Amino acid sequence: MKINRENTYNGTAIIKVLVEKNDYERNVADKLREYRQKASLPGFRPGKVPAGVIQKRFGKALLAEEVNQLLSQNLINYLRDEKINIIGDPLPNNELQQPIDFDKQEEFEFVFDIALTPDVNLTLDKSHSVDYYRIKVDEQLIDENIDQILNQYGTTQDVDVVSEESYLRVDFSELDTEGNVKEGGIVAENVLIAYDRVKDEEVQKQLIGKKPEESLVMDPVTAFGDRHEVGHMLNISHEVADELNSQFNCTVKSIQNFVKGELNDELYKKLFGEETDVTTVEQFREKVAENISASLENSSKQQFEVDARKSLVAAVTMELPEPFLKRWLKETNKELTDEKIEEDFEDFTEDLRWQLIKNNIINENKIEVSEEETLQMAKNIALSQFQQYGIYQVADEHLESYAHRIMEKEDDRERIVRRVFEIKVYDLVREKVQLNEKEVTTEEFKAL
Repeated sequence: MKINRENTYNGTAIIKVLVEKNDYERNVADKLREYRQKASLPGFRPGKVPAGVIQKRFGKALLAEEVNQLLSQNLINYLRDEKINIIGDPLPNNELQQPIDFDKQEEFEFVFDIALTPDVNLTLDKSHSVDYYRIKVDEQLIDENIDQILNQYGTTQDVDVVSEESYLRVDFSELDTEGNVKEGGIVAENVLIAYDRVKDEEVQKQLIGKKPEESLVMDPVTAFGDRHEVGHMLNISHEVADELNSQFNCTVKSIQNFVKGELNDELYKKLFGEETDVTTVEQFREKVAENISASLENSSKQQFEVDARKSLVAAVTMELPEPFLKRWLKETNKELTDEKIEEDFEDFTEDLRWQLIKNNIINENKIEVSEEETLQMAKNIALSQFQQYGIYQVADEHLESYAHRIMEKEDDRERIVRRVFEIKVYDLVREKVQLNEKEVTTEEFKAL
């Protein structure tokens, strides 16, 4: 087999692969013998089919399969052994590629276009400057966070009188034109409604002060201002709700108010574990401030990643083989139209430039990711998922078990490894470049 490369233009090259008879002849002959031993064709005993019949029936397909396998494997090996880094995949050169005839030819030449990875000339030093925003933790932010926690750990309690904070269980009965319960009319029992969902001010006034088993008359469509919602409330079809124009008797059955959680030892232990040393409101506020600070630091790092990427992509000049890349996108994504490729091409090339810069930083600085680091990242992901449901204290063995389940999926594992590499790259960039540190409020940060 002969393989040679010819550089062409703008970061591309042509690879020619010549598959010769001695490359495939023995393997094809061996496979034909195997087929003959196993073949069972009409008119012949098993294993006794003449070699000529096997050759005629299976020879072309086996030859094509063997040649393609040799081509694929040797092309991959050539690129690896010659240390040729490419973008995307080799594509057939439609201009130079001659027709292949497996019936008549003994040698087969394949011609491919490849896109060579451009050189990345980057020195990470203080000549690069990137903004780094530090977000202030003020008292208002602490108060807002505590209020969210108290709402999260609040409860509903039975009360005797309706107020603006109440949730009610009510029975609805449709009335006739004379104000009596309509025979065969709509009835809905034990319906949950929230006072703050009532839009009509007159109905609001009538509800305030009501006690269990007291009633009022209302048109639910007017009261709630949403026929779709009323349909669900009364368990009627959308068609019936769209035509509904009736008064209903509404009898209060039970009343509950939402009560925020309280700052006490029970809450502190729920949040920080049984062994927590938080016992006072002041210590709790300090702990909340620490958690906010850690969360805001993550936000600062995420913004730095965005800004650092933009800065480095802008600073590094590299020529990309755009015609090849557009062709490669089309070949590997058959559903993409030329218009869509053009529309998204700028974003694609920016992502590609960053990927090349990132790979350069990884290679130049010999960055590696260990199994322990991958597991720790999976545990961090697991913990964040628990925290979304208000679970802040999770035993390490549970976290590790959950993390291992996450990594069982190969795609998820690869995504985690890529993320750890990326974090290490950004950490190195933050260490090497000039940071323009700026202290901002949360409102100023959100406006960036």
